Amino acid sequence: MSLLNRKKTIIIFIMILITSISVNSTVMNNEGDRLKQSKDDLLIGVTRAICYSGFREGQHPDRGDGAVNPSYEETLEDLQILSKNSNFNLIRVYDSGENTQTILRVIKENNLNIKMMLGIWLKAEISNHEGCPWLTEPIPQEILDQNIIDNMKEIESGIRLANEYNDIIVAVAVGNEALVEWNDHMVTVEKIIEYVRKVKDEVEQEVTVADNFKWWALDGKELSAEVDFISIHVYPVWEGQDIETGLSYSIDNIQEVKDSLPEARIVITEAGWATTASEFGERASEEKQERYYNEIMNWADEMNYTLFFFEAFDEPWKGDPSNPIGAEKYWGLFKVDRTPKKVMQKLYPELMK
Repeated sequence: MSLLNRKKTIIIFIMILITSISVNSTVMNNEGDRLKQSKDDLLIGVTRAICYSGFREGQHPDRGDGAVNPSYEETLEDLQILSKNSNFNLIRVYDSGENTQTILRVIKENNLNIKMMLGIWLKAEISNHEGCPWLTEPIPQEILDQNIIDNMKEIESGIRLANEYNDIIVAVAVGNEALVEWNDHMVTVEKIIEYVRKVKDEVEQEVTVADNFKWWALDGKELSAEVDFISIHVYPVWEGQDIETGLSYSIDNIQEVKDSLPEARIVITEAGWATTASEFGERASEEKQERYYNEIMNWADEMNYTLFFFEAFDEPWKGDPSNPIGAEKYWGLFKVDRTPKKVMQKLYPELMK
């Protein structure tokens, strides 16, 4: 082949390569454009938010024999940590009970720069003993009947708090993982729609329902038409992923919901990475939590998703009491003694011990 022909061949090859890269880039950009939301879709313009529950060592919510709640002073300490330098100005709580009422009083009385997504916790109204791995027998009907009464009281409490603290509460979540097939506190879609309509009729805030991404993708069409936005949970480490695929797997989860519900506005109300877990082995670590936090938060910034990272502080009351290193206890960005884990150490050097 002559030198001239070789040069022509090289030029043609380079042009084909550039065209191929351009086409692939366009496809990727189109996918990104399809997933990207408007800044108007953010809750109060915030990307970085946090799930908050303040139960410390020896404290717990009511598990049948009464709650041991954090004190006013402990709650103030927590909220001052989270809101320092406006690191987290938007928190998510899970119920409308006594502990949440203390949180709201602390925010208001201390003029803290914190807004809240309020939770309304729904107890089981049907027995999911055939779907939930840890329900070994049916929930008695008398308990289910009482739960319906309790749920109405909780809803009324949530409505009252939303109206009383309408300068702090920016959204209300009716139920948390009460629909996904493995939960132990199942409520029917029809009943949750009824509850959503009631809350929407009586509060000014936006109303949502929080559940696993897969439930929304497979079964969420009817409910998505009732809420102001849908709230999804993504947990790659629970689904066998390690950190190398943590972000991409999370994006795939979100894409699955978007493909199923293309018109839905999405808020990510839980995404996290455990730092210790007998269930995950070496996939759980502070280093991997730090990487996942930074990667998914940067992605949320770019794509305009409010993301509540799960969670603020470790909670030793959770999970199996006989397993001190169970995953449920170790999702916090801070340890139970409020010292920062690796991901938060540069922001909170004063809390290092």
